[in-house]
Amino acid sequence: MSPVVLNLIETILNGLMAGVMYSLVALGFVLIFKASGIFNFAQGVMALFAALTLVGLQTGQVPFAHLINAVLGTNLHSFGWTLPAFAAVIGTLLVMVLFAYLFEALVLKHLVNQEPIILFMATIGLAYFLEGFGDLMWGSDVKTMDVGIPSGGSFWWEDVTLGWVAEGSDYYGMYIDRLDVVAAVVAVVLVIVLTIFSQYTRMGRALRAVADDHQAALSVGISLRTIWVVVWSIAGFVALVAGIMWGSKSGVQFSLSLIALKALPVLILGGFTSIPGAIVGGLIIGVGEKLAEIYVGPMVGGAVENWFAYVVALAFLLFRPQGLFGERIIERV
Repeated sequence: MSPVVLNLIETILNGLMAGVMYSLVALGFVLIFKASGIFNFAQGVMALFAALTLVGLQTGQVPFAHLINAVLGTNLHSFGWTLPAFAAVIGTLLVMVLFAYLFEALVLKHLVNQEPIILFMATIGLAYFLEGFGDLMWGSDVKTMDVGIPSGGSFWWEDVTLGWVAEGSDYYGMYIDRLDVVAAVVAVVLVIVLTIFSQYTRMGRALRAVADDHQAALSVGISLRTIWVVVWSIAGFVALVAGIMWGSKSGVQFSLSLIALKALPVLILGGFTSIPGAIVGGLIIGVGEKLAEIYVGPMVGGAVENWFAYVVALAFLLFRPQGLFGERIIERV
């Protein structure tokens, strides 16, 4: 096989893996929007906060250490113990569930049947609060996450693909990050589970009813408060998964919250109400931007990967605003 063809295949595979990472964040947006009609601007910050909490629990860091030391003049930093990765993940999940309960009790219950823009503004406020709260609680320094997920290139795959070209060719094998492969498997499992939950369970049907009309859902005995706690807890779990994958890949730092910006084109392509669409949209964006960077970048000076996704999203907004799998909205006047 020609090295040119193999390089093309490698670019596509790495694009698919990158797209899966985008999709993990987009899933959280879809869950909230599908179940409550709210575009959750804070989803990226939720992934950041979950990753910060996980590392803090795993390393035994004292929460609010900087504040405590400044007020009391102490020198606290660590409890002196560490938690296994599994225990830290469970502890973080409990924190995200508590966060969902508090957000519903303090904010959402006062906004029942309000206009979508009101709920959207509430999530903007939540994003800024959660980012500042995470900084105060765990500090702003860059943290290393290690939960046992393998990372780095697969030497086995490099050796296998090296045998696909003629001996003596200027080719060194395909590079595939093992962390990206794990993320792809996790994303597929999440999509299957969430699709089954949304379509075939009583709670899933209740979530969709709440999204359609708050008052109508209340009139048939659906507890709006319970539904919101459940859906924000699930979104917190998805944010935790995304935070683990992105934190393991690039470190836990506050720029992690910006991954939400890359999830927006994914949502526009796949549709705001489609769980499988989040994955398909992510794959299209991931492959498209890698191919554009390799084959179009040299002709326009590079950096195509930074803006390619938004140009594709703009085209979809012009010609198919509901996305590939989104529900067409028809309003009669």
